[in-house]
Amino acid sequence: MPNSVSTAPAERFVTEPFNLQQVIIDLQTQGLNLRSGEAGASGRKGGAGPSDHKAVTIGETTVMVPVYTDKAVTSPYGVDCDRTTGQSYLTRNNKVISLLAFPHQPKFYALQTADGIPYSKIALLHSNNVLATTVLQTCIRYENRKTACQFCAIGESLAGDRTIAQKTPQQLAEVAAAAVRLDGVEHMIMTTGTPNTTDRGAAYLTDCAQAIRARVNLPIQAQCEPPDDFRWFERMRSAGIDSLGMHLEAADPAVRQRIMPGKARVPVSYYFEAFAAAVKVFGRGQVSTYLLAGLGDTQETLLAVSEQLIEVGVYPFVVPFVPIVGTPLAQAQPPSSEFMSEIYQAVGRLLKQANLRSSEMKAGCAKCGACSALSSFEN
Repeated sequence: MPNSVSTAPAERFVTEPFNLQQVIIDLQTQGLNLRSGEAGASGRKGGAGPSDHKAVTIGETTVMVPVYTDKAVTSPYGVDCDRTTGQSYLTRNNKVISLLAFPHQPKFYALQTADGIPYSKIALLHSNNVLATTVLQTCIRYENRKTACQFCAIGESLAGDRTIAQKTPQQLAEVAAAAVRLDGVEHMIMTTGTPNTTDRGAAYLTDCAQAIRARVNLPIQAQCEPPDDFRWFERMRSAGIDSLGMHLEAADPAVRQRIMPGKARVPVSYYFEAFAAAVKVFGRGQVSTYLLAGLGDTQETLLAVSEQLIEVGVYPFVVPFVPIVGTPLAQAQPPSSEFMSEIYQAVGRLLKQANLRSSEMKAGCAKCGACSALSSFEN
């Protein structure tokens, strides 16, 4: 059993050097088997963006790794617990390779709003110091398989009663203030399902940010599709949004049409128009985009679009695709560790040459970096 309980797991430490960078890549592509039981803060099932993950800390590094996927069940990586001390260990093929810790359940999860909604249904802790929320848990594309993004599970957490359809600006401000006060949260990410409005959610994100920043001084990244009017970028910045994410997910038009037929109607060229306009407002390195490696883009395509993005001042946040339970791609294979290592090295060199660093982003997924190993390749 790869997740046995031992009284002295340290006796089984492997002798070969421990490569943290490679282990993180392996964990995020192969998952972590938790058959020995959960620990620490609750993981995330369903929802917008990368999901079916749990935060784990190896040494000083906290990363999000898939634990609720089919792939994780067969992963060579597991958890071994010393029953006497309670210390957790990371195992590979049943050999202990490192100490492992799980960030504690955040204190703000124990609270609820005046109308009885648990704070954890309003926003969640990502990694160990990031607050994240989907302000609108519905999307005009999701219910129609002809338009839905096949990797997205935005409706799964709503169907599972783990969240609510719309978070009000007041609720978000209340939870953000509590998360800062009780858990030391350092920045916040607000994403949204795409509403049936031409601003693509920018208007509601603006309202939410204004309410949050009136209550607490917390750096915020907002994420939405490119709006029809780029003047929304100025409004978002004025409301207190520090950085912006507009996510391509895939770059090859054929892949986009196959995997995200509705979103593909917005051409990549329009995204680049929006990127250029957003960089003028938020600044170089304060605009980012997700690139989900493993959806079908070749390494050459991912590298080419990353180079284009970096040239206009946009951070290409390359993340391994994770097949999420309940989606059409649930049985698809994630990218291999070798594929991710090669693309990380190539994009990392481009970022280093351009002096574009995730650490200098004021807020957002790239600053957090827990869903990707890319930041470790910047230096």
